Amino acid sequence: MNILIVEDDIDINNLLCRIVSKIGYNPQPAYSGTEAILQMERKSWDLFLLDLMLPGMSGEELLAMIRKKSDAGIIIISAKDERMTKVDMLRSGADDYITKPFDNEEVAARIEAQIRRLKKYRTPQVLTFKDIILNEETKQVTVNNIPVSLTAREYKLLRLFLTYPKKLFTKENIFAAVWESEYFDSANVVNVHMSNLRTKLAKANPDEEYIETIWGMGYRLKT
Repeated sequence: MNILIVEDDIDINNLLCRIVSKIGYNPQPAYSGTEAILQMERKSWDLFLLDLMLPGMSGEELLAMIRKKSDAGIIIISAKDERMTKVDMLRSGADDYITKPFDNEEVAARIEAQIRRLKKYRTPQVLTFKDIILNEETKQVTVNNIPVSLTAREYKLLRLFLTYPKKLFTKENIFAAVWESEYFDSANVVNVHMSNLRTKLAKANPDEEYIETIWGMGYRLKT
């Protein structure tokens, strides 16, 4: 579970990151609404911990933007303790409201409660192509009914192709999506990971070819 912590106070943000890590989830700090939006464009988030008094864009504005784009859980953590503020935020789409100063164990318990709710109502997404089955919730991959062990990069590569089965990916596309970084002539890095992924798929089913190379252009699924 990926949790975006939107809090401009560095000490509080660090504390919330430690709480999230301690209970086994992946925290990512953001110190303004603008930074939070950039993080939302880069990847999807399961839960937001959101302060209201942020520099520039307010937490109220960010809450509205999140709700337009995502069904992720949202916990407001704010020094604003007025009853109507809490009511307004819950009516605007927040799932919970915690007042500062907060108890660390209570925050952890509230996060875990939201995660349980999300897991209960989310349908695991399964991506398939030929005899490949990729379960996004469990991160398990089978090929020809055989479990295939992939590294994190290989999993991201395969997921990318299965998500866009008709797309031709350049090496620049792949590097930006999988490494989440600007491409800097890393063709060999992409080639090595692509080769490893294709080898593992072929080992599970030698009679099938899943990914083809379009010379001078890139890679795509072979239909």
